[in-house]
Amino acid sequence: MTEKEKMLAGEVYSAVDPELLKELNMVKDIIHEYNMLRPSDFASRLSILKRLLGHVGDDKVFINQPFFCDYGKQISVGKRFFANFNFVVLDEAPVTIGDDCFIGPNVSIYTACHSTDPVERNTRQEWAKPVTIGDNVWIGGSVTILPGVTIGDNVTIGAGSVVVKDIPSNCVAVGNPCKVIKSLL
Repeated sequence: MTEKEKMLAGEVYSAVDPELLKELNMVKDIIHEYNMLRPSDFASRLSILKRLLGHVGDDKVFINQPFFCDYGKQISVGKRFFANFNFVVLDEAPVTIGDDCFIGPNVSIYTACHSTDPVERNTRQEWAKPVTIGDNVWIGGSVTILPGVTIGDNVTIGAGSVVVKDIPSNCVAVGNPCKVIKSLL
């Protein structure tokens, strides 16, 4: 398997693989182009997002600049998706976001995992776990979503939360670590 194939399979891979680094730098150029566009140039912004992301649900997808991601192609967003300023997605594994989702400013979604052992970590070996967000989800400002998390449908995640484990559908969840505080059914 190539290092990219290992990465996409959730296996340990070399984060300093030359082919992965080449792809990361190509994506950085696309991200730079996106972030330098005039904010009112909606057509060019959508065109770049369709080229960059793995799936764009419709022409109503909107991501405020600046936006940052690692690979882009592992990101899938549904219909009428909106993300505010400083949206960061480390998409070494798939990041799947449903329809009618709203992301507040300064939200980060991470799929990359690193060893807690410093010697092992310094080998630049890592692995990744996917993140899935259902339909009709509101992620408040400055939320961090960690690798392997699934957030159900019809969920609100309160501002400043750190989501470390799955959140079920139909609830409000807040805090560090993020916990359900209210059921919507």
